[in-house]
Formats: sequence, C-alpha cells, structure tokens
Amino acid sequence: MIKIMKYGALPNSEIFAREEQKTDVSGIVAEIIANVRKGGDAAVLAYNKKFDGADLSALEVSQAEIDEAFAAVEPKFLEILRNAEANIRAFHQKQVRNSFIMNEVEGVVCGQKITPIEKVGLYVPGGTAAYPSTVLMDSVPAKIAGCKEIVMVSPPGKDGKINPVILAAAKIAGVQRIFKVGGAQAIAALAYGTESIPKVDKIVGPGNAFVAEAKKQVFGMVSIDMIAGPSEILVVADGKSNPAHVAADLLSQAEHDKLASAVLVTESKDLAEAVSAELERQIPLLSRAEIARASIDNNGKIIIADDLRVVLEIANEIAPEHLELMVDNPFDYLDGIKHAGSIFMGRHCPEALGDYYAGPNHTLPTGGTARFSSPLSVDDFVKKSQYTYYTQEALQKIGAEVAYFAEQEGLQAHGESVRIRLEKK
Repeated sequence: MIKIMKYGALPNSEIFAREEQKTDVSGIVAEIIANVRKGGDAAVLAYNKKFDGADLSALEVSQAEIDEAFAAVEPKFLEILRNAEANIRAFHQKQVRNSFIMNEVEGVVCGQKITPIEKVGLYVPGGTAAYPSTVLMDSVPAKIAGCKEIVMVSPPGKDGKINPVILAAAKIAGVQRIFKVGGAQAIAALAYGTESIPKVDKIVGPGNAFVAEAKKQVFGMVSIDMIAGPSEILVVADGKSNPAHVAADLLSQAEHDKLASAVLVTESKDLAEAVSAELERQIPLLSRAEIARASIDNNGKIIIADDLRVVLEIANEIAPEHLELMVDNPFDYLDGIKHAGSIFMGRHCPEALGDYYAGPNHTLPTGGTARFSSPLSVDDFVKKSQYTYYTQEALQKIGAEVAYFAEQEGLQAHGESVRIRLEKK
C-alpha cells in the first residue's frame, strides 16, 4: 500500500527520499564495451545470442523486413502513428534556432552559426514492452535539425526480429538504418563503430541500468542526451479532484518499472485516503500488476501539505520528470512551477497524452535533474559555432586593451599576438 505522509511531521530527508539503483553494473558494462571495441560485429552477435536469445548472422534490418513489419501492423494504428508524428513534428518545428550575425561596430563582425550533428544514434528499448513512441520522439527532432545520418538500434526478440510496431514507427519517421542490438553492447557499437554499425557523434534514448551505465562510460567519445533513470510522476491535486483519475495517472508510470516513482501531493487528507483506496482497487486489474504493485509499495507516496502554496514548493523540491497540475485554472499556477520535465495542465490532461500524441517530447530529465536539465529537443541535435572578423582598422582601435588584458592574466604570448599587428610597418 502507498505511504501517506504529512509534510512537516516527518524529516525532509524521509519526505524527499529517492530509491536508488543498488546494483553496480559498471564492471560488467566496461567489459562489454571493451569486447565490442575489440570484436566488432562478432562480439555484438555473441551478446545478442547470450542476452536476447537471438542467433543472427546479420545485424542490419533489411528493407524487406521493414516492409513486412509495416504490413503486419493494423492500419488503424499506422494512422495513429502518422497523427502522432505530425503533432510531434509541429511542436518541435517551433524549436528551430537560427544563426545570427552582429556588425554594429564598424569593421567588426561577430556571429553564431547553427550546424546539425552529422551522425546520431537512437536507442529504442525492447524487453517487457515495445516503444514506438520513443522512435518518434527521438527521430523527429533529429530530422528537423537536419542530421545527415540517423541510426537506430533496438534489441531483437528470440525470433531474431524487432517488434513490428517499432519498425513501422521508424518507417513513418524516416529513419535510414536500423540494427538488431540492445543493451550496453548497442551503446558501445554506436560509440566506437563495428564492421556493420556506423560510429555516431551523439547517442540519445532511454534504456535500462546497463544502457544508462554504458552511456556514462562512452560519454566523451560521443555526446549523449542524458542519463535517464526510472520513470517518475508527481500529481498536484486539490480536494475537488477525482480520486479514480489521480490513481490511474499514478499507475500510468508505476507500471513502467518496479523502481518507478509515483507521488501525489495534495492539501486534502480525504483525497489522499480516497486515492490510496483507488490504487488498491485498480492495481489488480492491470496486466502489469506485479510491476505496478512493487513501484507503489516501495517508491510511491502521498504527501499532505497545509495548502497549495506549500504543495508547489514540495513539487519544486522533487523536480519530477512528469508533473500534473490537477486543479482549476492550472495556468494560474504555471509560473510557480520552477523544476519539472513536462507539465500537464488541468483535470483532463493525463500524462499519457505526452507519452504518445500531444507533441512535446517524452524523453525527459529524471531523478531531480529537471533542476538543471531539459526535455529532448531540436537543440540536442545541433551544435553552435561562433565566428569573429576584425579589419585592420578595427583591431588598431582596441588592440592595446586586449593585449593589456592578456598581460593581466600572465599570458605574454597572447598579448604579443595582438601587439605584433599594431606595429607600424
């Protein structure tokens, strides 16, 4: 049963405690990365057989396999995928940045140019659930950014195939190349390249503890989006909220993972007790009831505060991945939310809208990192270069100041590189 806590009656260390990954997989991941660097495709194929039970002779998904998968998916779902892709594309198109130039001072030009990252790798999880939504969320902003090469990896099943809905989403999103590999070995292959899998410049996408650790270990060789932890939801709800709706929204994240975190913060003791009862009613009805039960019992909590002002303070302290504002006039409270990955407004906006369809990205900062991190966006698939141009006359006007500045830092050669250009010939 979910824990109910009264804010102020318990130490903050208990109120804001987070479940952490207890298993250290760094050694295993380091070994996998080293073996893939050394063995290339052969190592990846061996890991596919060991971890996924897939005995493959080739890693790349063929066009025939993509077409076969596309034909196997229900037309109704294909249409929904197309609608979701359109919404995601429309939202992310608004994020496109433009280069700029400054030339207000005579003889001086400064500017910034935006360049797409050339090669990006998309990790799409497999395992206990298929995530075509992740395909769309990761690939659409990369396409909008103008990335030249988009490579997707996803673990195969024992039949040696990737789930058809994942391949269908990839086709709709326009992903060029897809490889049958998951886990740390997939991250290693993208970071260092193999005979079949190209080396990329950036890796994005969520995964399990092995994937997260692998992304940590290859960072620096490649860029990464973030280290995504277990899913989180925090619902801010007042006493007028429907407890069945609140419970259902909490379970929408609890069913992801036994380590997932589902939190309700409210000023209403009656709502807290009603939601607790609703959770007990709804959990047994879920197909993933065992996972949801473990998540709710171990990591779920209901925090009761004195008023909505304190509720918002608690929400900001937790800095959740997903935050629902289940109140009247939610826009009145939006400015009060300082730290959250994605915010869902009002009583008719369940977090699932953001997972699949609305348009904003669902790859979000977890573990409180929303205090300093942002959702995946077009910005993640571009890089910025800056440039400077001075005429001889413009340098003459300020050169002595620059040289003096350099000398204050004790860097004589810096100063001389300017002074030498100020000398009369």
